[in-house]
Parts: sequence; structure tokens; C-alpha cells
Amino acid sequence: MEKNTVWAISLSTVVFVGFFAAQTFLFPPKAQEQNQAENQTEQNSAVVENEAGKAENSEGSVDSSETSIIATENSISESGEEINLTEENFTITTNKVQVTFTNRGGDIVSYELIEKDDKGNLKNRDVDTGKGVELIENLSDKNRAFGLSLGDATKPIVNDIFNVKKLGDYSIGFFKKFTSKNADGTTSEFTLVKKYTFKPNDYTFKLDITIDGDENFKGLDVGGAAYTLRTAPQVGPKYNPKVDRYEYRELVSFNGEKVKKTRLGTKQTKNYERDWVWTAMAGKYFEFIVYPENKNSMSSTVVYNSEIEVGESANAQVKMTRKATDSKETNDSYYIYAGPRNESELKNYVSEDKNEWGLSGVHFNESLQTSGFLYWLEVILKFLLENINKIVHNWGVSIIIVTIILKMALFPITKKSLEGTQKMQQFQPKMQELQAKYKGDPQKLQMETAKMYKEIGYNPMSGCLPLLFQFVILFAMYNLFNNYFEFRGASFIKGWIDDLSVGDHVGPVFERGLPFLGWNQIRILPIVYVISQLLFGKITQNGGTAAAGQSAGQMKMMMYGMPIMFFFLFYNAPAGLLLYWTVSNIFQLGQQLVINKMMKNKKPVLVKSTNKNKR
Repeated sequence: MEKNTVWAISLSTVVFVGFFAAQTFLFPPKAQEQNQAENQTEQNSAVVENEAGKAENSEGSVDSSETSIIATENSISESGEEINLTEENFTITTNKVQVTFTNRGGDIVSYELIEKDDKGNLKNRDVDTGKGVELIENLSDKNRAFGLSLGDATKPIVNDIFNVKKLGDYSIGFFKKFTSKNADGTTSEFTLVKKYTFKPNDYTFKLDITIDGDENFKGLDVGGAAYTLRTAPQVGPKYNPKVDRYEYRELVSFNGEKVKKTRLGTKQTKNYERDWVWTAMAGKYFEFIVYPENKNSMSSTVVYNSEIEVGESANAQVKMTRKATDSKETNDSYYIYAGPRNESELKNYVSEDKNEWGLSGVHFNESLQTSGFLYWLEVILKFLLENINKIVHNWGVSIIIVTIILKMALFPITKKSLEGTQKMQQFQPKMQELQAKYKGDPQKLQMETAKMYKEIGYNPMSGCLPLLFQFVILFAMYNLFNNYFEFRGASFIKGWIDDLSVGDHVGPVFERGLPFLGWNQIRILPIVYVISQLLFGKITQNGGTAAAGQSAGQMKMMMYGMPIMFFFLFYNAPAGLLLYWTVSNIFQLGQQLVINKMMKNKKPVLVKSTNKNKR
């Protein structure tokens, strides 16, 4: 039976290891097909170009014999004089963000999180720069945040310089007149307007896009689409996916009932066709969520792009296409959340009285990363951590206290399990006698084994129950510590564990990381964890008779092999998770020593009882 118990533990461990390995190392997102546009002929495409034919305003455009859209080169000032437009930047600052715009395309080129806490410290600090987190990365002349493409997602962004009008401290408008030349030779004019509006204390802003045509304008239809709106090329802050394997980017779509999350490999473009109420491009701690006020105007197809356009850093961008219009004037509104991916902010969009826009029932909090059916356990753990942290003001200390609380709560079950293990070690010779005596009669061996268990008061399932509870808690802890926003930048011990959301560090190894492993930091917590696990395994064996043969080999594998495998698997794991696991092991070591002493005092009684049963 000891052999079966070992196998049960081994199989559970394999499932446990496989789960995390599949998430982090062994099963990266499957490579998707290259952009389908490469295999299709472009039809009904738009030409966005300067009236004088200047290449800088039409870079990447494709000629079309059906429709072309020409941007006017100059603009008329309020006084009626013709002026030449030049590229300029404009800034809007709220209590949450500082946003920089360019009048080229009316796009956003910087989005810095500047919110401060009660002590005047940045809530979302970039650990590398010391400034507020910059949410927009991988910008280029061909790809900017919230740029528009006239037509579908394969078309280049509008690269013309727009007129600008400040509409107040928290609002700015960009507008440009275009001439549309239709296939029948007729022409019409329309004005494209982008208006951004912010609230002082909200991470969500509103983007209004207006297409206003003259009397001859019959709507905007470029190959079946009006325009395509995109998020930033990459969600900041910058990270190195080769080093930080616990960081990621993913597409998130919500259809009003269910949420769908998808990750894509590098250098890929994938079209996802599904109904959606809002869609998002999310990282581990920050995200962009785009919620169109009129969802029926949007195509069900969204494009997820991870091309490499700047240096060696891959994009992580979602593009959303607006259906073609057939009216003289079209007004579209988008609510765009650009900020932390944490529950305290996102839950505000469930009820209209919690956010400054009066949005209700949009459920931005569905974009949060959870462990599914264990979400209830995450809620309990977060409740404990947050309330303890209000007292101790140190997340590392909070983790230690919560770990001790959990171990104390599970102690009755753990005690029974460990006592059972000790009993089985004491009666190992008896078990081996039975196995030898009934070697050729499995049924008889099973009956005699069950009889022996009953005599000594041992339940084989008692050893699995604590292990099951520990694995369940560990699953929830893994997801919580790997995604809990409050751990980002939270320090436990300065100079060693400065950020509980990443691995601890005491110094670099190689600039590019160790070969094959990719480690570039010397970490102490994984080493302490392995030592604590090995000591626990060793102490567990004390006081009993050693197993022999195949069972002995299996026990040694469990005692030495599994901790070493975990060491490599979780070397770069978040320090918060390893802190929990290490403290749990150390605390359980103390529990084991107490139980060993108790069992040592009971041993003569147990032996006497067994001898009595023999007679």
C-alpha cells in the first residue's frame, strides 16, 4: 500500500508540475498562420495621400481603380487664412495620467500613469526608470496608439497632419478634410474628426470618431469597411520575454456572458471571428480595453497582431474594424480603459455610481486573470492578505502570517496524515512479510493488508487528503501571486526581495542569461526552498524502518528528485509564491518534529498492540 501511496503522490505531482510547465515553458502559444492578407488580393482599397502626391503622407498605401481618398494639404485658420500645418505635440494631464498627442493622425504617442498615493509616491512606478509606467511601447512612423486606417486592418494608418482644437482642460479634438473620388468619377468631401475626452479621476477616456460629409457624400465604404481602430503597438512597460517568462500578453474578448482569452506567438497575425461587447489587449499588470458604445456597428472580426516592427521587440496589438457607412454623417463613440489590470479599478465599471462615466454592467473586471473554479479561494486569500497588510504594512510579512494561519487551520488533517505515515513506517516489516507470503495471490494480499490497516487504525486515504488541500491552495496561490497587482513593486526585504511579483535577486550571472536556462540573476529563495523540502523529507523518514527494494527507490525519488526538479522549474517564479512555499515547509518541519516525538512515545504501545493481535 505504501507503494500505491507513493504512486498517488507521484501522479499528483506530475499533474501539478505539468500544469505549470504547460503554462510557462513546455507549451508556448501555438504558432498561427501568417497574415491572411499576404495570400489575398487587395480589393476596394483606399489611397490616403497628400493632394500634391507627397510620399510621406501615403506610405504603405495601395492604388485602387475603384475608390481613392485624398487628404487636403493645407488648412484654413479661424481668420480665413490658408496655413501650412506642421507636426506638433499636445498634452492633457489628469490625476491619473499624462497623455501626449501628435496632430499627425490625431494619435497618442505617450500615456504615462502618474497617480500618487496618500504619501505622494507613484502608485504605478516603472522599476527601471523610476517614473510612472509608460503604457505605450513600440511606436513607429507607421504604427501609433489609437491610429485609424481608412478601410480594413490591412490598410496603413492615416498619416496626415490634422488641425487641432483644445476643448478644455480634459478634451482635445483633431480634424482633417478629405476628398473622396468614387469609381464613377464623382467626388465628394468629408471631414474626419477624432475627439478625446478624459475625466480627472478615471483611467477610462472617451474617443469620439465623426465622419461628416457634404451633400454629395454617400458614406464611407472602402472594401466593405469604413475604418479600423487600433490599440498601442505594445502594452507597456517593456519586458524581455526570454528572461521574464512569467510576463505575457493576451487578447481578451467579452461577449456579455463569457470571456475568451488567447495568446499568440511572436511574428504572427490572427483574425478572431466572434461576437464581442468589448475587446482588450492585456499584459500581466496593465491593459487596454476598447468598448464601443454601438457594438452593432463593429465587425465581429478583430485582428491580433504580434509582428516585430521596432528592434527585436514584438508587438501585441488588437485592431477593430468599423463596418462601412452609407450616411452623410456618422458618429461613433468608444470608451477606452488604459490602466492597471487590477480588481480595485476594474470593478468600478459594474455599477454606474462607481465611475465618472456612468458606465454600468460593462464588466471590465472580467478581463482579470483568475484560476477559474478556484476563484473563490483567491478571494478568501486576498481578503486575508489585504486585511493583515493594513496592520503590518509589509506584503512579505503578510504572506508569512497567512501561511502560518493556513498551516494551523490544516494542522488536524496534517497531523492525522503524518501519524499515519509514521505508523506505516513502523509496520513496514509486517507489510513486507505479507507481500512475500501472498506474492501469488493479490486478492488475499489485499484482504490481509486491509485487515492490518484496521488493526493499527490506518486509513490509506488520509495521506492523500492533506496533499490535495495543499495542491489546491498552491494552485490558487500561484495564480494570485503571479497576477495580484498589489504585489507589483511591493518590497519585503530591501536589496533582496524588492518586488514580490518577480524572483528575488542578489546579483547578476550573465547579461544574456545562462545557456539553456536563461537565468541572469542569483536567487536565494529557490535554494532555501530546496533545503527546506529536503529536510522535511529526511525528517519524515526518521523514526521508522526504511523501505526496501523498489519502494526505497521511489521514496528516494520523492525525497530528493522532486525538490530538485521544482528548483529548476520555479527558479524564476514570483518571490511571493516561493516565500509562501518555503515558510510552509519550514513551519511543517516544526509540526513534523512534534509529531515524531509524539509517535516515539506511542511506539511501544503500538508494538504491544500488534503482538497481542498476533497471539
